[in-house]
Amino acid sequence: MINYHQPVFRPPAEANSIIIQVALGCSFNKCSFCSMYETKKFKVRDIEDIYKDIRAMSIYEDSRRVFLADGDALACDTDFLVKVLDYLKKCFPKLQRVSSYASPYNLLEKSLEELKTLREHGLSLVYYGMESGNHELLKYINKPMLPSRIVEGLDKATDANIKTSVTVILGLGGKKLTKQHIEDSAKIVNECKHINYLSTLQLGLSDTKEDNFFQRFEKKNQEFIFCTDDEMLDEQRRFISMIEPKKAIIFRSNHASNALPLKGTLPKDRNDLLNVLNMALEDNTLLRPRFLRGF
Repeated sequence: MINYHQPVFRPPAEANSIIIQVALGCSFNKCSFCSMYETKKFKVRDIEDIYKDIRAMSIYEDSRRVFLADGDALACDTDFLVKVLDYLKKCFPKLQRVSSYASPYNLLEKSLEELKTLREHGLSLVYYGMESGNHELLKYINKPMLPSRIVEGLDKATDANIKTSVTVILGLGGKKLTKQHIEDSAKIVNECKHINYLSTLQLGLSDTKEDNFFQRFEKKNQEFIFCTDDEMLDEQRRFISMIEPKKAIIFRSNHASNALPLKGTLPKDRNDLLNVLNMALEDNTLLRPRFLRGF
């Protein structure tokens, strides 16, 4: 077994994956809403230490999935990642999927050829925190990215045959920016060549992030008012109703923060998902109690 550098985070879909820390923390680590890596300084780990961890976990030789942690593995040099991927393949002969988080900056900084190289050596899925498709809101949360550049990065991953799993945060714009947030987020999803997986989670702020989050809105003369569960479910309903993808998307809202877990394929299951949301909005007993949610 290995001693992880805590805290360690992974997407819900990686619950049964081997986790290998390639880097510690997040190279950007400035998003006003995110407290995941606030206690860590970004660092690429020594390759020999990574190999040692891989060997230690290779006792689970039948493992088929590996997740590369922490929050920013794609910030590592491509040649470095290729060495890690090749070593994983050597130690896990039945390996079928290697995934990692990817920031908007990672996908733009890597060339198409670099991403194709990573795919050839085993990286097959990236988790991408879009958060919102509204440019002004992205500036408020200190994650500035032009919508056109978000589409560019995601399309580049698609062109490299790397699957993408994109996350949108419900309630991120509060009550006052809900319309722009949802409409622009759906617009980006519809513009992309193909997003394989799409998920939503509900905004939750740690005590260490609240002041900074609110202050950034105030500096833009914008008041932030938290959305209620019903208002976030309405955002979910509007978002799903607007999704018109070029290819089918697997949709999930199974993060621990979600008041209402949902799953389906868009656009095929749109009406079923909307019916469940409508029932939940009429009957709050269908929602997950707040004490059972993780933020």
